[in-house]
Amino acid sequence: MDVKLDPSRDDLPLMANTSHILVKHYVLDLDVDLESHIIEGSIVLFFEDGTRFKKQTNSTKETCQLASNEACRFGTPELRHLPMTSARTTFNVGYNDFIICDKGEEDTSDKDGNHDNQEQASGISSSKYGCDTENHGREDFLLVLDCCDLSVLKVEEVDVAAVPGIEKFTRPSKLTVVSEELRNEIVHELVTLPADQWREQLDYFVHCSKAPSCGELFFDTDTWSLQIRKTGAQTATDFPHAIRICYKTKPEGQSITWTSDQSGRPCVYTMGSPINNRALFPCQEPPVAMSTWQATVRAAASFVVLMSGENSAKPTQLHEGCLSWHYYVTMPMPASTFAIAVGCWTEVKPETCSSNDLAMERPCPLPETNCRHVGVCSHVEYPCRFQDAAATIQKIIPHRVFAPGCLKGVCQETLMWLLPPCLSAAHSVLGTHPFSRLDILIVPANFSSLGMASPHIIFLSQSTLTGRSHLCGSRLCHEIAHAWFGLAIGARDWTEEWLSEGFATHLEDVFWAEVQQLSPQEAQEQQELRACLRWHRLQDELRNSPEEMQVLRPSKEKTGHVSDSGASVIKHGLSIEKPFMQVHYLKGYFLLRFLARRLGQETYFSFLRKFVHKFHGQLILSQDFLQMLLENIPEEKRLELSVENILQDWLESSGIPKQLQGARPAGADCGLVRRVDAEVTKWMRLNGRPRKRRRREEEEVFEKLLPDQLVLLLERLLQEKTLTRPTLQSLQRTYHLQEQDAEVRHRWCELIIKHKHTSAYGHVERFLQEDQAMGVYLYGELMVGEDARQQQLARRCFELVRGQMDRSSAEVVAEMLF
Repeated sequence: MDVKLDPSRDDLPLMANTSHILVKHYVLDLDVDLESHIIEGSIVLFFEDGTRFKKQTNSTKETCQLASNEACRFGTPELRHLPMTSARTTFNVGYNDFIICDKGEEDTSDKDGNHDNQEQASGISSSKYGCDTENHGREDFLLVLDCCDLSVLKVEEVDVAAVPGIEKFTRPSKLTVVSEELRNEIVHELVTLPADQWREQLDYFVHCSKAPSCGELFFDTDTWSLQIRKTGAQTATDFPHAIRICYKTKPEGQSITWTSDQSGRPCVYTMGSPINNRALFPCQEPPVAMSTWQATVRAAASFVVLMSGENSAKPTQLHEGCLSWHYYVTMPMPASTFAIAVGCWTEVKPETCSSNDLAMERPCPLPETNCRHVGVCSHVEYPCRFQDAAATIQKIIPHRVFAPGCLKGVCQETLMWLLPPCLSAAHSVLGTHPFSRLDILIVPANFSSLGMASPHIIFLSQSTLTGRSHLCGSRLCHEIAHAWFGLAIGARDWTEEWLSEGFATHLEDVFWAEVQQLSPQEAQEQQELRACLRWHRLQDELRNSPEEMQVLRPSKEKTGHVSDSGASVIKHGLSIEKPFMQVHYLKGYFLLRFLARRLGQETYFSFLRKFVHKFHGQLILSQDFLQMLLENIPEEKRLELSVENILQDWLESSGIPKQLQGARPAGADCGLVRRVDAEVTKWMRLNGRPRKRRRREEEEVFEKLLPDQLVLLLERLLQEKTLTRPTLQSLQRTYHLQEQDAEVRHRWCELIIKHKHTSAYGHVERFLQEDQAMGVYLYGELMVGEDARQQQLARRCFELVRGQMDRSSAEVVAEMLF
């Protein structure tokens, strides 16, 4: 993977001018067509302009500061509009130290007024559409939204003043003359309603979203953005604060995966791809654009619609064969966290339902109880569960499990009983659950990871359901941890992924030990074993990845800074290698492990609860966490620790951090690891025996191993030059390797490939087809040995699954094979 990265290909531009205007709420009204692979409908955006939202929160103000005085001039294609006019526009997008440019490429945009999305690149040039970065009122204000692979059909201003009862949001005398100022005042009053009026607010958002148009707006699209303006609206304050965009997705859109489930039924889900949701709906992608949303989604009656929403939506029948589903959220979050899945899902319920189970499923108290429990929160106002006394003591939030019908049995057997103790363990460690309920969906086989957490919904790979409960439980703990780190507390700059993944990796071990009810000594032993596995994984990652991809904070002191418009760029955000790397998981984990040891486990987790109370509902940078942590470390334990040193050594440097270089390897003193080493010795002794003495193998007594120990055993054996066929057969018989969890089976497949164990090639084929989230590496192993039979196996399996495979995975595998 030692490749030279191309910034024009690997960096992801965030185009939205969030420093000027912010979306506060989205209302989506969509039809999902599983046959044509298109989602079509409208989205209404409700805005607050910069002069208002900058006064509301200091953290938002900080994010909008200028990162560099150098602003790039960006040319835009001819603006398409109705009616035809000619006008100058302000395209206020600047990048700090970054240029998007396709030199020598001609503008291929349509000049005929077609409203479809164009695939031409944006280039820097002396365009006739100049950049008035100060916007002194000389030109029209230009709203820039993040958008890709969408067909935008129409953009129009919404006449919110026409909504019955809307007079309560303004003085009646003003309604006699409807103006832009009046409509914007109504929207301002609506988006700033107190949190205890959230139900009324949502109702009015829906009514306003259905209000008539009061004029179409000029718009244009390029590869990464949708640009909208209104003639005469020279500032964000003058720009319409409620607009409706009619659009439809494209089947090839990278935010959406159209596929079939394990029962062969059609389905669709959003995949959390590098471009997030901009191919699902036009939006503001920068994390600072925290918004609420509600959505009405229609689909054929045989389908179930699941979505990021606080309510467990029940469908309503519109007409024969069509159901409508409605979801909403009241906690502002980045648009990138929105998730949806539509398919013939079956709700999986426990086989038996005791009185305790029923108690667990009681609906949580409604947000409007507003019982103060922890003092005033630091986030913008919303119906916060941390302020609800009943919610703070709710160990197990209401939860549901959905899966294709053919997986109902294995979900009941493996997953259902794990959910309550995992949720309870998370609560015991971190306190109040940030979200009021949770859905779990077992996604199709082509899902590109083991899990993904979004507000109120977790996508889980079918690979977690095989073997014993260990992999399913630990992965479930990882995704549940994201409710706090990644969702309730988000990174203000997407390059700081460790703030999400490092924390979830560190916390999954703590939660999982709690679920298993291990003693402190047993928990420490298990965590040391897992640290040992991660240490080897980290070393392997660092050996096989470009140095620039090993840095967790590539923008260094400019992290969190944006251009004057709010636009920015995500380093390596489009790199096809990055989704398959775990550096930000592993280095982040080892940093937190290092700090927890320095502080002491009990003190560290007490601090973590304080940190969650202080920063929930907000976006943070690394220094926010580190500064607060160091304030809690006694002077005698700091030993020259500082925010600057930690940033430099752990987050802004490639390779192994200095604090780990001289230390004993993780797990070196772990009894569970030593037991594996003893088993390896037995296996190598058996492997070295002459073939005629093989019948004496029963003289070796092999111990029963935990799943993580099995993974370590197989990794140790992978380091051996030669394992004989009888040894491999004995391994398989002793541990029933083909029946173990996906982590164990992956290492077993590596051994099969390395030693050309032909009689077990069927295990490799099964893995590549059923465990696509983990199989990409195996394709490379099959090709690198230059064995004709293995290469044929790889190509045959790829042909079977490539039509359904995740796009990034398919690209990487195709590069390996052809």
